[in-house]
Amino acid sequence: MKIIHSIPELRATLKAYQKVASGDVCLVPTMGNLHAGHIKLAEIGKQRAACVVVSIFVNPLQFGPNEDFGSYPRTLEADCEKLKGFADIVFAPSVAEMYPDLDGKNLNQTMTIMPSPIANALCGASRPGHFAGVATVVMKLFNIVKPDVAVFGKKDFQQLFIIKQLVKLFNLPIEIIAGETIREASGLALSSRNAYLTDTELAAASQLNSALQRVVQEIKGGKCTFDATIKTAKNALNAEGWVVDYIAICNANTLLPAQASDTKLVVLSAAKLGKTRLIDNIELSLNKLGD
Repeated sequence: MKIIHSIPELRATLKAYQKVASGDVCLVPTMGNLHAGHIKLAEIGKQRAACVVVSIFVNPLQFGPNEDFGSYPRTLEADCEKLKGFADIVFAPSVAEMYPDLDGKNLNQTMTIMPSPIANALCGASRPGHFAGVATVVMKLFNIVKPDVAVFGKKDFQQLFIIKQLVKLFNLPIEIIAGETIREASGLALSSRNAYLTDTELAAASQLNSALQRVVQEIKGGKCTFDATIKTAKNALNAEGWVVDYIAICNANTLLPAQASDTKLVVLSAAKLGKTRLIDNIELSLNKLGD
């Protein structure tokens, strides 16, 4: 496994690889502080491609002014240990390497990718500009690595949706593979931000997934209205000390609010437990009469 910090070295390494070997190149973008969910994405990449590039880069463009960019864990050495056997290349650039028009500590990234309006809903409603930052850095990584395949996790369902749109609308020759969410035995989705939770909060964190499971069961029961079900779930979490950003029932193919006739749904949520913002989602399919 080779650890590379510069774009020219990465491009030269991949060019040399393509001269002597055949097979696809897979990109697995991460922000580091890796857990079993990230390793599973790299494993999926290894099954699909001959060369797996895992990027580790905490992207300042996707953090808001009061978010945790400065405190986000940087654990490169430990991350590289975890990736042995799963990644061929770890690409760990500096901020200056990824954003060459850097004025002191200020990013002068005047050209950005502006996602579709869905980026302003759900997580985007409380994190303005977040998905523009995500789309911009992913486009940069696509341009640098030129992968045949890229793997993203389903836990960040809205992000995955936007990346798929990016690939489609910019005619990029990249296959996007979605990795299933990896969970603790309690149902808690693995996340780098779980490390922020206190022991007491960690014990309670599975309540978010439990709330979504109850929403799913009510939908499958067919005797609920979406608005009432969402309200009940929000109230239950708030009563347990959560601060709910949103719970939404959406069409899984469009991420627009679900209609009664929709059959492919996803229930999504973001909520804070203490100071930690967690997200989760569950997909479900319904069989409608006449289908």
